[in-house]
Amino acid sequence: SFPIKVRDVEIGGGAPVTVQSMTITDTRDVVSTLAQINQLVDAGCDIVRLAVPDKYAAEALKDIRAGTDAPLVADIHFDHRLALTAAEAGMDCLRINPGNIGGRDKVEAVVRACKEREIPIRIGVNAGSIQEAWSKKVDRRPEGQELVEAMVEDALEHIKILEDLSFDQIKISLKSFDIDVTVDAYKMIAQHTMYPFH
Repeated sequence: SFPIKVRDVEIGGGAPVTVQSMTITDTRDVVSTLAQINQLVDAGCDIVRLAVPDKYAAEALKDIRAGTDAPLVADIHFDHRLALTAAEAGMDCLRINPGNIGGRDKVEAVVRACKEREIPIRIGVNAGSIQEAWSKKVDRRPEGQELVEAMVEDALEHIKILEDLSFDQIKISLKSFDIDVTVDAYKMIAQHTMYPFH
């Protein structure tokens, strides 16, 4: 894979494996969140991900950024405005799914903000979300190889959205509670893309 950088941490391209974890504090609580970020860094964590569920959490990111030099990833779902606020706050990476952030114009706005600030985007695909969406369409949940293929297809669709906007600062995360599904999904997507996995 070719490398990207999250702040000063290189991922992919032969770089050492980096440890990323996530805070479990309410991101709106700046003091508690900063304390937990410091605990994670002290324990050897290289990158810290923060949940950004609403505008109040997004607005807190500026103060969190001011309180730490740790590489920070803002975890955004559905609302592109939260991604824009996170980029403006100085986050080092955004976790979004381009397919559910609200349409092409909104994806373009997020990509523009990331390009201007050299912020990579982490595409996260979760097996549980895939199964839920699938079951609404065909009244059942995919398992095994079918689920692996659905996860990879979803990730590749999200990648294509960003590539169509000439954006290539991407890292990919595929997750399932089933370890075999996770490993098989990574093996399959590795045949289709050179973006780093993290």
